[in-house]
Amino acid sequence: MFTLEQIKQAHSKVKSGADFPKYIQEIKILGVTAFETRVKDSCTEYFGTHGYRTSSIPMYEDLIIAAVCDKERFEHCLKIHQHGKTDYFEFCRDCAATGVEKWVVNLDEMTCIYYNLAGNNVLMERIPQ
Repeated sequence: MFTLEQIKQAHSKVKSGADFPKYIQEIKILGVTAFETRVKDSCTEYFGTHGYRTSSIPMYEDLIIAAVCDKERFEHCLKIHQHGKTDYFEFCRDCAATGVEKWVVNLDEMTCIYYNLAGNNVLMERIPQ
């Protein structure tokens, strides 16, 4: 099974959202089937086959997630990030400011779903292959 160190190595190559699809392909080869990232501290839980799971530690001090989700502004921030204009931490701050609490990536379905504090689906995207 995969280790956090292997995932960190793959993630170290990600400089912006433009690098995300390649990162997804790399961790999929490692055996990651899904992961869930909390925006407040970037703690991520990774899932593999046969119930395997492992979690990262928080990457930064807790961000405050806006109580009201601004989907339109979030979509704008996401597009900017995907075009390489923001780094990971700036994207996380943008998520928090627009009310996005977490994202869940399913590598079998190649989807990324963003959720607000109420657990509602804000946006579902297909990950380019």
